[in-house]
Amino acid sequence: PDGPDGPDGPDGPDGPRGLNEKNMMPVDNNKPVFDDQTKPLDATRAVSSIPTASGEASGENWVYPSPQMFYNAMRRKNWQPAEEDMNAIVAIHNATNERVWSLIRMWEAEQGCAEPRLVRFRGRPKDYSPKARMLNLFANKRLPFDRHDWIVERCGRGKVRYVIDFYSGAVAPGQPAAMHLDVRPALDSPALLAERLIMQFKHMVSMLSTGRPGG
Repeated sequence: PDGPDGPDGPDGPDGPRGLNEKNMMPVDNNKPVFDDQTKPLDATRAVSSIPTASGEASGENWVYPSPQMFYNAMRRKNWQPAEEDMNAIVAIHNATNERVWSLIRMWEAEQGCAEPRLVRFRGRPKDYSPKARMLNLFANKRLPFDRHDWIVERCGRGKVRYVIDFYSGAVAPGQPAAMHLDVRPALDSPALLAERLIMQFKHMVSMLSTGRPGG
């Protein structure tokens, strides 16, 4: 995405204005680019657990942005992040994306796909999903502070678009942040609608049988 909205992937073909077409991040983005930055930030990039759709032979995974890359992206969006906070911000970002992927893998496992792969992703923070708008209108739920669309390769059986809504949660003592993730396939076909209905039914049965939400 155009900024720090998701994991930054391996270098690919240059897109418009020198951007990587897979994630719309500047290709050369891992060094200080703003004159008022007081010191270089960590340029180390962590490898995610998320396999790329193009890396089947090599086992290549998506690679997260470094604190320096994340800082540059935030500044390009006219945010003013504190340099000393970047390591913590990137750690939260990476942990959140790992949680998203674990939930996508749960969905895919229900469909018989044990090894899904992430093709591409896009941040759409102000493009609220129909579900988010309905919850806001009829259940008085706050709108999510962010949205991603992730395109997932389903074990050679086609691509599935997942919608992820990010909601702010109540922060527990000693925790830097809290959020709720609503991860589900987009309603792009009747088959995906059926998947959603079946998963919702299983969720309700789990709640009734255990007294707490299911997976």
